[in-house]
Formats: sequence, C-alpha cells, structure tokens
Amino acid sequence: MKQFAIVILFSLLTTLANAGTAKLKPYKGNLRTPALQLKDLNGKTHDLTQYKDKIVLVQFWATYCAPCRTEMPSMNRLQNKLKNMPFKILAVNMAEDSGEVRAFVKEVKPEFTILLDSNGHYLQQWKVFAAPANFIIGKDGNIKYTLYGGIEWDSDEIIKKLTELM
Repeated sequence: MKQFAIVILFSLLTTLANAGTAKLKPYKGNLRTPALQLKDLNGKTHDLTQYKDKIVLVQFWATYCAPCRTEMPSMNRLQNKLKNMPFKILAVNMAEDSGEVRAFVKEVKPEFTILLDSNGHYLQQWKVFAAPANFIIGKDGNIKYTLYGGIEWDSDEIIKKLTELM
C-alpha cells in the first residue's frame, strides 16, 4: 500500500512539474552534491565521485513517468552528440522492481547508464519530489543546473549550456 501511495504521489507531482515549459535552471541550493553510489543493471557499482572532471547528467526517473519515456531518445542523441567530450549520463530508477526496469529498458532502449535505487534511499538525499528530476553536475562535482520535468535534451540550448561547463 505504501509503495502504491508513493507511485500516485509521484505521478501527480510529475504531471504538475510538466505543466509548464521545462528549462534548465541554475541551482541555488547547497551546491555540494549528495553522494550517489548504486549498481547498474549488470551489477556494476557506479560512484558519482568516479566521474570527477566530467559533466554528469543525473536523472531520477520511473517507468510510469510518461515524460521520462518520451525524453530518453533525446538523451540518447545528446550522449551521441557529446560522445567526444567529458560527459556522462547516470539515470537513476526511483525504487522500482528490477524486472519492471528491465522491461522498460528493453522497450525504450536507453544507451546510457541505468542505475537502480531499489529502496529509494537517494530520493530523500537528493530532495527528489517529481519525475523526472534532473541535476547537471559540473566538473568540480557541484550541482550547476536542475530541471524538474521532461525536455528535449539534444536541443541547441541544452548543448550550449553543457559545453559551456566543459
């Protein structure tokens, strides 16, 4: 019942977050990035600190999130456009069963790293209240931009902001 209530709450907040036009916003909170150490679908552990000197897009997403599904192809294109630059995408699933995540991945075919936050531990640390929740981490390891809601990640505006950070 608790997990069902969480799904309903995130679905509602996701809808509200996507009601307007989503844009990257300079992060005004504590620039210190919370820890992030999770396993991918193959069991390999990824620690955000291992991506020092790279720009990292950390996205918290869910299989039931329509904007997450819609924007993942543009994330693939973004990664491809920035393939020769110090850039990485870490997409963190929000406390769903690995079977659900695997089915989603098989259908949507993301070409970037999918991490599993099976118990939702990092949602609270990162203050995630809607899906998708996006954080752009600079080379210094600090949060530079945030975005709640879906967006076309391979737009000229986004690519310009990311390359300026490099």
